[in-house]
Amino acid sequence: MSSSNTSGSGPLTFILTSIPGLPVSSYWMAFPLGCLYLLMLLGNCTLLWAIKTDHNLHTPMYYLLSMLAMADLGLCLSTLPTVLAIFWFKATSLPLEACVVQMYSIHSFSAVESGLLVAMAFDRFVAICFPLHYASLLTSSLVMKAGGLIFTRGLCVVLPVAVLIKKMPFCRSHALSHSFCLHQDMLRLVCGDVRVNSLYGLTTVILTKGLDSLTILLSYTMIIRAVLSIVSREEQAKAFNTCISHLCAVLIFYIPLIGLSITHRFGKHLPPLTHTVLADTYLLVPPVLNPLVYSWKTKQIRRRILILLCRRGTQQQV
Repeated sequence: MSSSNTSGSGPLTFILTSIPGLPVSSYWMAFPLGCLYLLMLLGNCTLLWAIKTDHNLHTPMYYLLSMLAMADLGLCLSTLPTVLAIFWFKATSLPLEACVVQMYSIHSFSAVESGLLVAMAFDRFVAICFPLHYASLLTSSLVMKAGGLIFTRGLCVVLPVAVLIKKMPFCRSHALSHSFCLHQDMLRLVCGDVRVNSLYGLTTVILTKGLDSLTILLSYTMIIRAVLSIVSREEQAKAFNTCISHLCAVLIFYIPLIGLSITHRFGKHLPPLTHTVLADTYLLVPPVLNPLVYSWKTKQIRRRILILLCRRGTQQQV
């Protein structure tokens, strides 16, 4: 079989897969998925709107939260076109170039979100361990520069992955395992030597999400030590309470990510439905739950959203 990036006489296209066991076009699945995407858009846009319109929320913590909302929007919007196209229009084919762009977007925004969670952990560390120096250590200018570096890191570190996979020969079955393109999934369809691609992909994951998770763990180890040194139980509870939203965001992001990585490398014997559920959970659940968690646990955001809704309702009545 020749090594070629073409299928027959036409350009190479990949075949995306819906949920195993379901027909390609399944409207009873398309509707809840559409509602999930709508909830994601509404939640993250409302969060951005609340932070933008309330000057009391123009602080480092909320700047980082707004960046997290933008990363969630980018991550979810990267998968939206193909997922809804499959279930609504039976559109399962995707050209190589479009697949590479989608893969690059998904992994880039995932790396950005991981970096932002580290920055938010550092924000909580400074706020709890050095409360008197918080304003001088974490200025708005510094946070903006850090956010720019995090986005640049996410975009640059994944670029070689996209370039390498674009040049690889695909001469096996072109059927992917998901409703979107992931690097691990595309790599298994290559008929050439994938050691460089696989090694760089693994190195990228270790240097981004691996180091990020260790940094978050180290931050919370020092936070816990600082909180336990506080004599007052009430003050301890108050300090821990400021970290709950961020801890939820970390768990929501990293647990599906770890599960997906393990099943891709060691779970080839598992049913295809397991891989599909983990991939969908990893890409869809964090963008949907993050704004809900922060709106529920952060009094300032909740109050601002209620004020905006009341004003809107009053205007409609008038």
